[in-house]
Amino acid sequence: MGVSVSGYYSLMCFLCDAQHASWPGRRGFLLAAAGTAATLAATPLLAQVAVGRSSSLRNLVPAEELESASTQQYEKLLAEAKSQGALAPPGHPQLQRLHGIAKRLIPQAAQWNDRARQWRWEVNLIGSKQINAFCMPGGKIAFYTGILEQLKLSDDEAAMIMGHEMAHALREHARARIAKSEGTGTLLSLGAQLLGLGQLGNVAANVGTQLLTLRFSREDETDADLVGLELAARAGYNPQAAVSLWEKMGKAGGGAGGPGFLSTHPSGPQRIQELQANVPKVQGLYQRARGQAAPAS
Repeated sequence: MGVSVSGYYSLMCFLCDAQHASWPGRRGFLLAAAGTAATLAATPLLAQVAVGRSSSLRNLVPAEELESASTQQYEKLLAEAKSQGALAPPGHPQLQRLHGIAKRLIPQAAQWNDRARQWRWEVNLIGSKQINAFCMPGGKIAFYTGILEQLKLSDDEAAMIMGHEMAHALREHARARIAKSEGTGTLLSLGAQLLGLGQLGNVAANVGTQLLTLRFSREDETDADLVGLELAARAGYNPQAAVSLWEKMGKAGGGAGGPGFLSTHPSGPQRIQELQANVPKVQGLYQRARGQAAPAS
């Protein structure tokens, strides 16, 4: 769930846990938005959560270059996992479970970012005890077995995590964060070389491992929480699971020595209260997706 940027792409050192993996390394299942997902009808309703516009700073970093860099970094990550025997094969039950969730969430994505229609979505599972998950720009998703097994996630809770991570990509938080970090102290490279995008135009092609270490702001995290909540509700996943998920996260934290994922995605009363306040806003979407009548008010 990289859910936060507080450290959203926080890379868990799966190499340290590779000896615990028992699967032969094989490439994960590719989900093309223009294929299966595009044939599923997304709920044609206006957004129910209030998150405002995405940061305009993201426009200083070319989306195409960032997504290309993301794909390269993702491929490298998978290759390393495969070499350690930590990449789940296509038939692995937990991976198939994640694919099923993704196939329901992806059709809802274009409502938040039209570019998502062209993304080649991909979901992979890496064997690691660490609690983590992420979605890189362009729809490259990875879950670690630790987050599924240690938190004993239900499908609804796993969907909330996936929705949260997808929301970071859809709202282009990484793109905006890179623009802000590269522009600090340089006036955004003198207006990106007077709007010719000069140096900033090349930033996306050189970000490399930054995509795995980016830290998002609290605002980004809240944004991803709410957009992810709506994505999951539109896909027919119970929005109340967002609350139970973060309650589990809080228990797993256990203070300063808690999971690395939680250091960048802190769980606390404020986060849970914000989600609780927004659950009623998306309840109707959930009921509609499930083919149920909304409860009388």
